[in-house]
Amino acid sequence: MKTLSSLLLAPARGGVLLFAMFLAPQLALAQTPAAAVVGLREVELTYPAEAVLEAVQQATVAAQVQGRILDVRVDAGARVKAGEVLMKIDAREAAQNLAGAQAQLVNARANFERTRNLYQQKFLSQAAFDKTEADFRSAKAAAGQAGAAASYATITSPIAGIVAQRLVEAGDMAAPGRPLISIFDPKALRAVASIPQYKLDAVGQTLRAKLEFPETGRWVDAARVELLPTADPQTHVVTARVYLPENLPGALPGMFVRVHFVVGRAKKLLVPAAAVLHRGEVTAVYVVDDQNHLHLRQVRLGEVYAGGDREVLAGLSAGERVALDPVAASIGQNK
Repeated sequence: MKTLSSLLLAPARGGVLLFAMFLAPQLALAQTPAAAVVGLREVELTYPAEAVLEAVQQATVAAQVQGRILDVRVDAGARVKAGEVLMKIDAREAAQNLAGAQAQLVNARANFERTRNLYQQKFLSQAAFDKTEADFRSAKAAAGQAGAAASYATITSPIAGIVAQRLVEAGDMAAPGRPLISIFDPKALRAVASIPQYKLDAVGQTLRAKLEFPETGRWVDAARVELLPTADPQTHVVTARVYLPENLPGALPGMFVRVHFVVGRAKKLLVPAAAVLHRGEVTAVYVVDDQNHLHLRQVRLGEVYAGGDREVLAGLSAGERVALDPVAASIGQNK
């Protein structure tokens, strides 16, 4: 007995080829498309807020002495260790001041030693000894201050991390207070969002949140939520700090995220995001009936929940099946 495949592949004899041409489309329609059942699921109700990522630990290094920048050793994107030399400033004036202060200290120490010996032998008064001692301490403090100023010519990293931005070039003039370089620790990031005062009680009861990266559709559970204890007197909002898990790949300071603060639980009718088809201004899904026939149906959707599932407001009922690949379904339907 010949199999069905042999009939389809056999040379055209009589009505065999016509039979095969008629049967092939029926087989294609009989294939069951990948589908999901729409149903009620208990989900967490959230309050969404737009936020921006920032590093928990970041620093902007500024110059503390005046001088020309001689050596720049790092650039944006470089990984640095705490205490690593980043750049050097020409601080010859500070070095000269240090040399003068140290000379003054040597002279003041010698004078103090002589005065102390004379005072112990009762050849000098208490007032003369006190003045010499004060001069020595003043010279010692001046030498320490000059030494600190000279050390500021070598710029080192205060933390371990990544150079976010280098703000100067070799040859630029550094001045006290001028920013030179900014560094951040990529290990710990947080999102900063604003919470209106009417939502404070609901957010504060759970202190839980999920972070959504809208461009990629990625969702991440927050490690910790922190509400600052004061509100802005002009906007009446409270700043919330939402901490991400450590070493989260793909997250960078300055990125836009959407924070969903958990405020309760409820049952919602959900449809997978993959089943949703957008044609112009129409949002629809392909409903699969009991005979595996596809029917395009317009729907009205609500909020996005964790995992990308969309709330169904109108157009679908619980228990109906929808095609998970609407583009492929539409192509197969048109064949």
